[in-house]
Amino acid sequence: MERRSFLKNAGIAAAATAAAPALAADGPSVRWRLTSSFPKSLDALWGAAPQLAKRVSELTGGKFEIRPFAAGEIVPGLQVLDAVQRGTVECGHTAGYYYVGKDATFAFEAGLPFGLTARQQNAWLYHGGGLQMTRDFLKEYNVINFPGGNTGTQMGGWWRKEVKNLNDLKGLKVRIPGFGGKIMAALGAVPQTIAGGDIYPALEKGTIDAAEWVGPYDDEKLGFQKVAKFYYYPGFWEPGPTLSFYINLDAWNKLPKSYQAALEVAAAEVNVTMTAEYDAKNPAALNRLIQSGAQLRIYPRDILDAAYKEAEKLYADESKNNARFKKIFTSWNRFRNDQNNWFRVAENSMASYIPRSK
Repeated sequence: MERRSFLKNAGIAAAATAAAPALAADGPSVRWRLTSSFPKSLDALWGAAPQLAKRVSELTGGKFEIRPFAAGEIVPGLQVLDAVQRGTVECGHTAGYYYVGKDATFAFEAGLPFGLTARQQNAWLYHGGGLQMTRDFLKEYNVINFPGGNTGTQMGGWWRKEVKNLNDLKGLKVRIPGFGGKIMAALGAVPQTIAGGDIYPALEKGTIDAAEWVGPYDDEKLGFQKVAKFYYYPGFWEPGPTLSFYINLDAWNKLPKSYQAALEVAAAEVNVTMTAEYDAKNPAALNRLIQSGAQLRIYPRDILDAAYKEAEKLYADESKNNARFKKIFTSWNRFRNDQNNWFRVAENSMASYIPRSK
């Protein structure tokens, strides 16, 4: 999204707020349903849907109402794309990398292993051409996407036993989907795809040896620290995953321009506030997890190095066989290199200095 367009639409939405009585009198009544990939128990993730609905209603004088539904209430959490594409619902809240089985190109919209952090991902989407490229791709699925939240860099998951080197991964069953799962498989682990609500009993029974989810705030809610004490970081497969609002393109095109602007600005607000919420809540949650017995561990360097090598190989192989993936990867990779060079100068140098100075 270009800056000028975003500011223009923000101005339209602000004007809509000021003129709510006029909109209520003149605007059409629109009723949509939104299905989420997330359960209500994970309030930071699920909360994006009701937050969007509330703001859109406020910005349109109550004329545009969106009713949110949690995962499983209309369709299972991993079927949001299909429901929006078919028009079963008008919109959904989900993560693009859930659908890499359809096409690996879906991963860019959410994030790739060893890719962009939350700030860098927003920079790519809003100012680096990423949003337009992913929208061009999603037209094939009758969907238009809006960034709808970011958890920030995620944790590396919970392990029942300590992983001291690359050899320790061999044969371990790890709950990790998508590209992260492919990388773990290349390193000798056995990736498993398990829904969030089923992870705890699988860890408890030893059906799996490890599992990744999000980070301290959400992981604490699911109680993983009770059945797996080693808590690893970083989640190199999710350095800054963007969640998205998927909107049926036909339904979008039928909206009045002012309603489109209201939805666009509400989504941008959600996108910013989710990262802020996780940044505010994760520190205290991490302290509680440690106090309850969780043992923090950083992934050994040989695991990180091998994982990075396999990620780059994966991107090269996918680019050879998937023209849509290659088109976006070429631009995305150039942007990633530029971002890494810039962050080394300012952000990373400052962040690494502060702990040493105390």
